[in-house]
Amino acid sequence: MDVFDLDDLQMEMLSLEGKGYHCSQILILLALRQTGGERNDSLIRSMGGLSLGLGHSNGTCGALLGGACLLGFYAGKGNDGETEHPMFRMMVRRLTEWFRDDLCASESVLCGDILNEHGRARCPQLVRSVWGKAMELLLENDIDPAEDVSLRGEGV
Repeated sequence: MDVFDLDDLQMEMLSLEGKGYHCSQILILLALRQTGGERNDSLIRSMGGLSLGLGHSNGTCGALLGGACLLGFYAGKGNDGETEHPMFRMMVRRLTEWFRDDLCASESVLCGDILNEHGRARCPQLVRSVWGKAMELLLENDIDPAEDVSLRGEGV
């Protein structure tokens, strides 16, 4: 792909990757920027534990795990006065099935298997695709991905 063909989202993702952030961290950083939420370094550090298949163990792909966390960022329970969105678990399930069946077109969602089959060059496309699918799932369930989730009142 020619550099001049890159859109703003791809440029932002490449910039974050160039700064050393991993797939799962990039997804949450994008969500924080999109919502205008305050940067949370502890949250970003914790997301690093999901990268390269659960802490570099070649387990479940960090882009998929980060996508599940991204859905949780918007639809999960965040404090005592909230409940998770009634479709939260179904959104995560649909993301996982889509990732396995459509995006990877294999039975494996393991980072090691994906890297062995496609190489690391596939990672940016996976992250971008997961971002797009998560945004689609949120919108389908009447969740505005641009809304600051910290302003959410009791209940969903």
